[in-house]
Amino acid sequence: MLAAALCCSSAVACSDFLTEELQGDYSSKTFYTSAANAERAVNGIYNNIMFTSDQNMLWVFGDVASDDSEKGGSAGDKSDIDYIDNFSAMADNGILSDYWTYLYEGVARANNAIAYIPGIEMDEELQSRLIGEAKFLRALNYFHIVNIWGAVPLRTAPNTADNGNLALSDVATVYAHIERDLTESIESAVPVSYSGEDVGRVTKGAAYALRAKVRLFREDWGGCLSDIESLDALQQYELADNYQDLFVPGAEDNKEVIFAARHLSGQNPGLGNILNVYFAPSVETGYYFNAPTQSFVDCFSEQTVEGAVDPRLDISIGRPGEPWVNGDIFDASWSPTGYLVKKYEQPLSEVPIGTKSDGYLPYIYLRYADVLLMKAEALANRNTGTDLDDALDALDLVRGRAGLAPASAETQEEVLAAIRLERRRELGFEAHRFFDLMRWGREIAVEALGPELAAVWTGERYYFPIPQAELDSNKGIETDEAPRG
Repeated sequence: MLAAALCCSSAVACSDFLTEELQGDYSSKTFYTSAANAERAVNGIYNNIMFTSDQNMLWVFGDVASDDSEKGGSAGDKSDIDYIDNFSAMADNGILSDYWTYLYEGVARANNAIAYIPGIEMDEELQSRLIGEAKFLRALNYFHIVNIWGAVPLRTAPNTADNGNLALSDVATVYAHIERDLTESIESAVPVSYSGEDVGRVTKGAAYALRAKVRLFREDWGGCLSDIESLDALQQYELADNYQDLFVPGAEDNKEVIFAARHLSGQNPGLGNILNVYFAPSVETGYYFNAPTQSFVDCFSEQTVEGAVDPRLDISIGRPGEPWVNGDIFDASWSPTGYLVKKYEQPLSEVPIGTKSDGYLPYIYLRYADVLLMKAEALANRNTGTDLDDALDALDLVRGRAGLAPASAETQEEVLAAIRLERRRELGFEAHRFFDLMRWGREIAVEALGPELAAVWTGERYYFPIPQAELDSNKGIETDEAPRG
């Protein structure tokens, strides 16, 4: 506050001054009073899904916990990731605590917007749209929360002293709430597309795509296919002509991208993509985290119809003998595994070493290739009528873009195996692999991840421990509910 505001003038009595609302310091009552502030509130939820902070650790769970990568980095740097990678993390693990806090911050921002925007006198269509966006973003946060921790506190209202202690809601209940949020987002004034400065906000297509994914995870094959049909009816999305086009500046505007976190460099506070430094080699002042495994490289053994290496391999990772993003030849010594992730890296001509943590590539949460593979998987699992043939048609669209021949699978299990392999190759380092392995079941997950997982897998699937800070502060959680696995 300005120093002058601390003084009483002869024109204004001190008693009158002391009853004035604080200027520049908002409560929920004083902030949610205008359409402009309603939009600022929702923009704050978007900010929390960006990769501008090292607290957004989705890659640790989606990639490092899978067979696609290892922690990487120097041995002592963020060592808590190693415990997540080998499934020995305890409730006091710092990465678990930081990411839990980060995701629930996104939930809290959404809860405030959903609760208070309806009370603002403003254009009804804009009001409906903003609430619909907030519900989608809350659903996205809870989708990650439930897939990492399973049964969790389901917070759906602004935080108060009276609602801090919540019992755990089971997985089915959390998923039901996610679906409800997405349904209400679809039914809101969220549009099919935007123009101008609003491009990149939540669309109906994004809500259909995320609900399709939720239903796929819940093995609701018909519901998943229905959502994909509705998405296709919007006529907004198709595969990009070239896989590389998804991982360059401006990719967020590609016809394949359904929803992405957009980043902008040169801002204060920062809005740049920090993964540009997290995954870079030390010769570029990077931290070389999320180091790809030999297992990931080996899954690209199938050549294209022209006898070449699947182009997605060298677009996804740097490997010895091949050009790195700056054009120089990749050196195996840059990484403890001999490989590094390329999808979020920009050449130094675009982002110099001095601003390496301020990249501007988007992080794609949902894209149409993922939807096609979801469609193929749902069809193959339903397996009635021509479903297997239709599944192969969807699968072959993705394979064809990469230059691969049509899949030779025939039986249901062969088709499903081909889809699982294609998801790994197509979506590598986009934080899908670990969650896919979990939903495909113990046998597939243990085969990929080894005996360390088998030793701790005690339930329907493996979940990480709820952070100790939550167990200490939330008295609604019974102590015998805390163990995971």
